[in-house]
Amino acid sequence: MTGIFYTLWAMALVWWVLWAGIALAKKAIPMLVFLIVVGGLWSLGTFIAGSGEFFSPAIFVLFVIPVLILPPMVRIIIQYERGVLFRLGKLKAILDPGLNLVFPLGIDVVRKMDLRTFTIDVPQQEVITKDNVPVLVDAVVYFSVFDPILAVTKVENYVKSTSLLSQTILRSVLGQHELDEMLQKRAELGIMLQKLLDEATDPWGIKVTAVEIKAVELAETMKRAIARQAEAERERRAKIISAEGEYQSSEKLAQAAAVIATQPAALQLRYMQTLTEIAVEKNSTILFPLPMELLRFFEAVKKD
Repeated sequence: MTGIFYTLWAMALVWWVLWAGIALAKKAIPMLVFLIVVGGLWSLGTFIAGSGEFFSPAIFVLFVIPVLILPPMVRIIIQYERGVLFRLGKLKAILDPGLNLVFPLGIDVVRKMDLRTFTIDVPQQEVITKDNVPVLVDAVVYFSVFDPILAVTKVENYVKSTSLLSQTILRSVLGQHELDEMLQKRAELGIMLQKLLDEATDPWGIKVTAVEIKAVELAETMKRAIARQAEAERERRAKIISAEGEYQSSEKLAQAAAVIATQPAALQLRYMQTLTEIAVEKNSTILFPLPMELLRFFEAVKKD
C-alpha cells in the first residue's frame, strides 16, 4: 500500500467514527449499530482491495461510498417543526427539533410538519339567509397542527381539506340565521363556526383557534331597502320624541292652569308679561284680550 492510500483510508475511517459518535450522542442505537457494522465492512473491504500496488476501480468506488451514504442521513428539524419518520413504509417515530440521523437509500422517509398557526382566507361565499336574503360573506380561519402523525396519516393535504371544510360549514351555519342576526352577532357566529370546524378537523390533528367573519356584502337593492328602513325608523323615533314632548308640555300646562284657577289675579300678571314679550317686536300687531273680570265689573255697575 502506498502512503496516500493509508492517509485516505484513515481519513475515511475517522469520518465513519464521527458519524457513529453523532448517533451515540443522539442515543440512536439502531443507527449506531448500522454505522458500526457498515463502517467495519467498508473498512475491511477497502483494506483488502487496497493491498495491491496500484489503485483499482473497486477502491475508488469504496472511497465514494461514505460521501454518498453518510451526508444524506442528516435531517435537521427547525424548532417550529416536527418530523414524522417512516421506516420501510411504516410509521416509526416523531423527530424532535435539532439534528437527526435516518437510514439512507430510501429506507427512512421523513415528512416535516409545521406547527405554527396557519391562516386561511376563505373564498367569498354566497349565502342565502333564513329570511331568503342573498349575501356574500368573507371569513378568515386560524388553525395549527397539534398532532403531526394524524395530520400526515389521516388526511392527504390538511390545509386544502380545512379550507374546503370551512367553506361548507360557513354556508351551512350562516344559512340558518336571519340577516339581522348575521350583521349584529358576528362574534357569536364566529365562535359557533370555530367550535364546529374544530370538532370536524380534530381527527386530522388540526386545532382551529378562531374564525372571523370579515365582511358581509349585500346587493344594491337590499342596501336601498335597508336604508329606507333605517330612515323610517329614525322618523318613527322623532315622532315619538315629539309626542312625548307634547304630552309633558300638556301636563305642565294643566298644572299651571290649576294654579291660575285658584288665583285669578295671576292671569292678569300673565297677560302683562305676555305684552312685555310681544312689545319687543316693533312690527307686530298686538291683540290684547279683554279680561272677563272687567266685563263683570261693568255689568255690576250697570245693575246698580
